[in-house]
Amino acid sequence: MKNAALALSCLLLAGCWSVLPSAGGGQTSFQGQRTANASDIALPEGYSAEVVATGFTFPTGVAFDDQGGIYVLEAGYSYGEVWATPRLLKVNPGGAPTVVATGENAPWNGVVFHGGAFYIADGGEKSGGRILRVTTPDGKITPIVEGLPSLGDHHTDGPAVGSDGWIYFGQGTATNSGVVGTDNYEFGWLKRHPDFHDIPCKDVRLAGKNFTSDDPLTPGRKATTGAYQPFGQASTAGQVVPGKVPCGGAVMRVRPEGGQPELVAWGFRNPFGLAFSPDGTLYLTENGYDQRGSRPVFGSPDVLWRVENGAWHGWPDYAMGVKLEDGQFHQGSNPPLDSLLAEEPGTPPKPAATFGVHASANGFDFSRSEAFGHVGEAFVAEFGDMAPKVGKVLGPVGFKVVRVDPKTGRVEDFAVNRRAKGPASRVGGGGLERPVAARFDPSGETLYIVDFGVMTVGPQGPQPRQETGVLWKIRRTR
Repeated sequence: MKNAALALSCLLLAGCWSVLPSAGGGQTSFQGQRTANASDIALPEGYSAEVVATGFTFPTGVAFDDQGGIYVLEAGYSYGEVWATPRLLKVNPGGAPTVVATGENAPWNGVVFHGGAFYIADGGEKSGGRILRVTTPDGKITPIVEGLPSLGDHHTDGPAVGSDGWIYFGQGTATNSGVVGTDNYEFGWLKRHPDFHDIPCKDVRLAGKNFTSDDPLTPGRKATTGAYQPFGQASTAGQVVPGKVPCGGAVMRVRPEGGQPELVAWGFRNPFGLAFSPDGTLYLTENGYDQRGSRPVFGSPDVLWRVENGAWHGWPDYAMGVKLEDGQFHQGSNPPLDSLLAEEPGTPPKPAATFGVHASANGFDFSRSEAFGHVGEAFVAEFGDMAPKVGKVLGPVGFKVVRVDPKTGRVEDFAVNRRAKGPASRVGGGGLERPVAARFDPSGETLYIVDFGVMTVGPQGPQPRQETGVLWKIRRTR
């Protein structure tokens, strides 16, 4: 009781955030095998969950062919620098998988079926992102877009198919907030690609803000780095960085047969999930800034965007439509969040909805069937926090599926662990670990949830466990 009273008193006093320890959902231990028990998932009255299949390694997506077949995508890579083989698997009755296609350029981050073929977002952590077309039953892989700037923190994501028949996809930024730093060395990519940096979609004029950090590439030395520059290269006031497509922090589109990608919108940090609403409007989930690196940003929530064609949505100088330098996202002794751009490319819109800070709102889909209910609302998989590496939290954030009304911005829990907030590895039982994608089947009557599996977070960062991924399904029972 004394500890609880102390924590409550601390929360009521300014500046006490730094006193309390982080208590993220992944800050736990895990041994043995994962169990999956649908009864440990709490749902609204009238809905039930089932286990479809288990034993996946880093699953990230689910799709359905024109015969009703169920397919799961395995990434082949996880933060924590753990590598496996990216695979497209067909889930047979009973849950046993059949391999349809394998790749080498992990991570595979999402999949959609269209026109008799699968389209996969190939994150390309080592050699650059691609959009792949995979035909069945031969499993032939044909890249329709290559050379995407996906070598950094965030990768190629999506994809989704518009009513125009184009393939839409997201491309994340290289960095957390526009500046390459020591955090990117810890992610692993700065060692592999020391010259990589963020690429704008259109010309940007810099304010000349530079940041000095330790130089992990040359221990014992310091390095000064500017926005949109390689590590160790300073920027100057008024410097113009040429824009080009493909670029980072953007949504782009390409025809199913391939070709040069076209820009749809930009100014996103990590546009992970893409989906079209029943009225044909494109929405995306964006993972907010982390409190790390040379330009740490405090308290930036994930958001749901209603994508405005051609618009700049604010990165790297805004979060959820609010300017960083206004002070809301600065904390303690962190460097001031001065704007990196001397001229803003536009006025960022406001998001359709906001999620918890570090919730990692990822893949989602819209309900289209009265048989399931909540038509026109989005069901969003929240992967969950990776505290303390991305920033401190005082309790688990995410690790659930939420329901969002994009018209009002209201967010409600839909599927959560029954015992307590957080992943099953922390709270006990056989419920959800890290939901990463939600997708309705073609009938719209069943919602499938892709659960990435167990990922704890230790002093050195994420610790993912292979063969702990699960595919769940949720139906309305009355």
